[in-house]
Formats: sequence, C-alpha cells, structure tokens
Amino acid sequence: MTVSSTLEAPASIDLAQNPFIKALAQQIRVNDSYGTYRTWSDELLLKPFVVTKEQKRKISVEGEVDPITKGRILAFYRAVAYRIEQETGKLAQVVVDLSHEGFGWALVFCGRLLVVSKTLRDAQRYGFISLEKLVEEGEALVEKGVDYIRRFPDVT
Repeated sequence: MTVSSTLEAPASIDLAQNPFIKALAQQIRVNDSYGTYRTWSDELLLKPFVVTKEQKRKISVEGEVDPITKGRILAFYRAVAYRIEQETGKLAQVVVDLSHEGFGWALVFCGRLLVVSKTLRDAQRYGFISLEKLVEEGEALVEKGVDYIRRFPDVT
C-alpha cells in the first residue's frame, strides 16, 4: 500500500493534544522492539492509517491480509481499549480474529462484559479517509465502551 507523501491534520484536530491520537501513537511505539519509531513524529506514525478511497480501490482483497495491516488493526483497537481503561479505571482486553480472507471481528472485553464488538470486512483495505475520521471512529467506540461499563458495573 502506498500512502501520500504529505499528511496534513484537519484544523479541528490538534495532534499533540488529542487523547486518542496519543494513545494510538503509544500503541504503535509499544510494539516497536527495535526502537525505530522512538524519534518519529506522531504524524509520521499515523500516516499508514490514512487511506483514500482511490488507494483502497487499488488494494486487492485477494489473498492474505498483510501482517503490517493486521498490526495496524490491532494497534487501533488496543488504543480503544487503553482509552476505555483511562476513562473507567477497569482493565480492558483486545481480541482480533481475522480469517485469511480478511473477514473477522475486533472485540474489547472488560471483565466478563463485551464493550466493543466490530465486524471487519476486507481487512486488506483497512484505513480511514482522514485523521479526523480515525479519531471520530475511535472516540465513538471508546464512548460506547465506557457507556456499557457504567451501565453494567457488576459484570466488569
């Protein structure tokens, strides 16, 4: 997958201050065993998450899901879980199950409660049209998860 060489954050998103962007960048750096991303800016780390519609059309859904794409999906949902933990103080766990064809589930559990359940389709083309959409989707999942935990505290 190719990503455009410039990525400008929309004016409504302050990369340095957005808690979801910070959580996602942290999840990417946590899985960097060689320290390659240590000096990279958050903007550069998040570049692969932005995939235009034209770029998505060029990505084939035939064959296996790229391990790097699987890693991006896992990092996104781990960032969701981390933000849920920050908001509630409860431990959240992530399970991502993808078939070789790119179909599957992303689940976030808190205790015995399933707080986020997302169906994944065409995982080969995983990405968002902008950073704004990425933050919007991530924060919506966090809000739903936090709401479930507050509604069913005995299960968590």
